[in-house]
Amino acid sequence: MNVVKLFFHFVLSNFSNTYILGPVEGGPALIIDPGVMDLPLLNLIERNSFYVKHILVTHNHASHVNGIKTLKRVYDADIYSNMELPFKSEFNKIEDGDELHLDSFDVDVINIPGHSPDSMIFKIQNMLFTGDALLAGEIDHDLTVFQNNELLEKVKEKIFVMDDDILIFPGHGSPTTVKAEKYFNPYLRG
Repeated sequence: MNVVKLFFHFVLSNFSNTYILGPVEGGPALIIDPGVMDLPLLNLIERNSFYVKHILVTHNHASHVNGIKTLKRVYDADIYSNMELPFKSEFNKIEDGDELHLDSFDVDVINIPGHSPDSMIFKIQNMLFTGDALLAGEIDHDLTVFQNNELLEKVKEKIFVMDDDILIFPGHGSPTTVKAEKYFNPYLRG
């Protein structure tokens, strides 16, 4: 297993998290859900001698993709998404069960519909990037009954079978673990 640096960039304008992973010594990096591409994010990338080569999109809501166009002007990065982006851009279509080998990163792609039909989560080593499919102690409250049931079923079926110590990094809010969500998320207990 490669040792990586993980950084998060909190986007105040939409209260979302952007994640950057790269080798400890610098080099090719990936970014997950760039909701904005601003100077603090660029400085974080450059200070760590990263070069963004890959952009992973958990779902195509604005708070998770608005920074891609600017990011693509700075770095010639490949985009990985389940659906077309809300703006014209080439992307690599990903599906449930895909295994991506992106430089030093092995990424398992898992579809968790509910929040949106295209919601994907990414497992990299012992880290799970869930977008808005699962938040610390929460699930999306703006769902229909069908969407809610589908989301709960998929979280239990695909996330709760993972090791308890898997770290969860959501699209909004603080990190958590699989174990914490099993025992303390009031929407998922029982």
